[in-house]
Amino acid sequence: MKQDFFKYQAQTTPHPLAMEISYAEGSYIHSTNGKKYLDFVAGVSACSLGHRHPRVIDAIKGQLDKYLHVMVYGEYIQEPAVELSKLLASHLPDPLEKTYLTNSGTEAIEGALKLARRVTGRTQIISTKNAYHGNTMGSMSVMGYQERKQAFRPLIPDIAFITFNEEKDINRITHKTAAIILETIQGGAGFIEPKNGYLKKVKKRCEEVGALLILDEIQPGFGRTGKLFGFQNYDISPDIIAMGKGMGGGLPIGAFTASSEMMNQLQDHPKLGHITTFGGNPVIAAAALATLQEITESDVMAATLEKEKLFRSLLVHPLIKEIRGLGLMLAFITPSAEITNQIILKCQDKGLILFWLLFEPLAVRVTPPLTISKKEIKKGCQIILSVLNEIKDSMI
Repeated sequence: MKQDFFKYQAQTTPHPLAMEISYAEGSYIHSTNGKKYLDFVAGVSACSLGHRHPRVIDAIKGQLDKYLHVMVYGEYIQEPAVELSKLLASHLPDPLEKTYLTNSGTEAIEGALKLARRVTGRTQIISTKNAYHGNTMGSMSVMGYQERKQAFRPLIPDIAFITFNEEKDINRITHKTAAIILETIQGGAGFIEPKNGYLKKVKKRCEEVGALLILDEIQPGFGRTGKLFGFQNYDISPDIIAMGKGMGGGLPIGAFTASSEMMNQLQDHPKLGHITTFGGNPVIAAAALATLQEITESDVMAATLEKEKLFRSLLVHPLIKEIRGLGLMLAFITPSAEITNQIILKCQDKGLILFWLLFEPLAVRVTPPLTISKKEIKKGCQIILSVLNEIKDSMI
């Protein structure tokens, strides 16, 4: 299997972890060699309810007995997609009520960028340095990391970059700006939270000049910060929200949501302003609906902040410089990239899955399923601390 993996399946790095998977359940992933791994990554924040949550599995099986794909997005009325969109609207502030379902988060970003240009008639998009919004061409164009983009230029034009949390840069949003796109909490940059009312100040400036605020909730979304969406922690509302990752309970999905007035502009002039074949796929929409129902009907969101406190109380060590993030979107910062690499690889050897962040080499990602138990948190943190002690001892 490993030989075939490297021969026939394209990789994204020269050295993938190449763990051979047998099955996954709850907070654990099992390899084909019989080893059990506690998962502190959750598919990079995608498996909100852990692996194979019973409610999600039941929803998938129930839909399989009815129908799979029947028609391109937006033509036929399919209950799972309608109910998912309706439930989303009930948990979002007005006027965010109409949702376009996509296959992934990066597709949601593409749609949001198109919508902003269509609504405003303007072309300029402003993003931030060290931003990550996906890897398709439009999303890459608003990525704030030049090294990752250079090989694929030219990208889409009229993109400008400002510094996240830098208030003086806000005035660069002008009457020429269609939209500013921000991660509510910067992910790849190291889980950087907005400070000093930054998001409110950006929204105010957008209102002054007629620009739109797009918030990328692909990582913070679906309960990970203690609220259904991260922006709900900061007392503001975007004009367009993009979502993905934890939305599908482990299946691929994304979406962007805006007011009906804005979203309806994709219907005409031109018609088919944004189209997708498999967006809103009924099996995936059923899984996402079950995921959203479970997150909003259970105590899993409320427990997230208590679990954050537990992580912060346990992860105290001289090699941990700080812990960034909110809820179960956490990253701890080490003194060097070498130490970060050692932690992730040694912890995997000891049965704990951790991972890197895209642009911050000092960060170790801790984004477990929202359903992780306190006992499992303690177990994982003990492994981390034991590895940190081994590394510290080797430095003497």
